[in-house]
Amino acid sequence: MSKCLLSYNSIKSGEYDTQALKKLSPSLKEMKIFPYSTKEQQIESAKRASKMSIQGVQEKLSVILSVAEGIFKIVDTGGTYIIKPQNDRFEQLPENEDLTMHLASIAGITVPTHGLVRSTDNQLSYFIKRFDRYGRGKKRALEDFAQLQSKTRDTKYDSSVEQVIKTIYRFATFPKVEVLEFYRRFLFNFIIGNEDMHLKNYSLLETDGVYKLAPAYDYLNTTIAMHNPKEESALPLKGRKRSFTKKNLTSHLPNDLLQISKKNSNKILEDLLLATTSFRTVVEKSFLSKENQNNYTELIENRLKILI
Repeated sequence: MSKCLLSYNSIKSGEYDTQALKKLSPSLKEMKIFPYSTKEQQIESAKRASKMSIQGVQEKLSVILSVAEGIFKIVDTGGTYIIKPQNDRFEQLPENEDLTMHLASIAGITVPTHGLVRSTDNQLSYFIKRFDRYGRGKKRALEDFAQLQSKTRDTKYDSSVEQVIKTIYRFATFPKVEVLEFYRRFLFNFIIGNEDMHLKNYSLLETDGVYKLAPAYDYLNTTIAMHNPKEESALPLKGRKRSFTKKNLTSHLPNDLLQISKKNSNKILEDLLLATTSFRTVVEKSFLSKENQNNYTELIENRLKILI
């Protein structure tokens, strides 16, 4: 028996459950190995760094999925998926990000189609479908919060949670709805140890004239990846980036800053706490090493103690 690289379900053979593949395309029958090693992917990414609109610490490749051939192909323009290979500085980032997105979905957060793909060196790379592309070459308007706050990639940490909230109220079509979603995401990222949610990791996406928070992306447990980070949040809340208290997270943030009623904020917290009851099972089914699985679940348990 083996595990599906998309669903984590047990399968008799191969890398993917045929039902899971239908999430990528109804007519997709198989997914072949991505025809590059990790090092080759890193080299290809470096070659195309100036051609891609999405950049960061992790190497990234723009690809399309050839359904007929069952394979991802690198492209310079018009890519509909992003592939991230293993990173030389931090171990198991693809496995970490894929797992975190699974957990985000369980927590009620909208996530794009995503999964893992085998490389020629037997390493796993992470892929995610671009949510700002649709139809044949059509693009949806997408602006991250750095752009909305007139910041740059170099100043993406020069803000605060309070400023993010003001940005939502200023630019979202229905801000009262989006602040509820922001609160869910902020709590989730705190629980799973994502301390790198800077301005570039929040975006507003336009669909049919409505601007709302884009589906989740760049979600991973950075705390276990970095082993001993000094912060719990990339952006300060009430002037602090660490040592958050239950009052900070369940009273000051939702009721004072986000202007969410206690009834609604309590419901979001209750829903998240209920979702976390299944997190351990999913972590143990993931492709992280046993050591990293233990570190992941231990961190979740420690963060939950602050909220309960």
